[in-house]
Amino acid sequence: MKCVNPLLLAGLLATASSVQASDLNQVVEKSSAINESAQKTQTKIDSIADSMQSRLQKFKTLNKEIDGLNVYNAQLDKQIKNQLDEMNAINASMDQVSVIERQITPLMLRMITGLEQFVQLDVPFLPKERAERLSKLRAMMDRADVTSSEKFRRVLEAYQVEVDYGRTIEAYTALLNVDGQEREVDFLRIGRMELLYVTKDGSIAGSWDQASKKFVALEDTSISQIKKGIRIARKQLAPDMLSLPVHASE
Repeated sequence: MKCVNPLLLAGLLATASSVQASDLNQVVEKSSAINESAQKTQTKIDSIADSMQSRLQKFKTLNKEIDGLNVYNAQLDKQIKNQLDEMNAINASMDQVSVIERQITPLMLRMITGLEQFVQLDVPFLPKERAERLSKLRAMMDRADVTSSEKFRRVLEAYQVEVDYGRTIEAYTALLNVDGQEREVDFLRIGRMELLYVTKDGSIAGSWDQASKKFVALEDTSISQIKKGIRIARKQLAPDMLSLPVHASE
């Protein structure tokens, strides 16, 4: 059996240890480099994954917006179709309105003429007020800034005023030629049946005679009843029976 030199053996062991330590260091360094590279790679992967997730979320959001826009556009299409239908209907109505306006203007003129004739033949109460109303209607018909509907409304309103005269009682003060002298008198209108007056001093009374188209004098016995009727018309007395001469209008 050969003997090994202890010094040689120690040297060999030291060399082996040095070689193993160097290899181990290299392995550790390479492992660290691999880990560092893996971490960088993982970071990139995480970044890409986050980016993809964000893009996916945006994609889903955009899809929802597109779906909403599709629904909105479909609704707009319906509204536009309805509006087009309404426009067609309005155009047709405008054509009809033009025809009606051409027909209604002569009708209104005839109505005003008829009302003027009626007032001329009627009991002559409130002559100034009624004449002014008719004059305003005539002037209105020549105005371009008043619509046909408004003109027609005012003509009907004038007719309604005349109708109301026939079922109301009214008292008013005006000037009247009495026995060749212009005097202030109180008038009493009872519908269209009677138009009476009494002078302010209560000395003379009269009644409109539709047949002769003039006022005729009344007896003094009627004066108190006329005054009573005037007070009733002015709501100074409660409604009560009156005894008055009546000249019924035709």
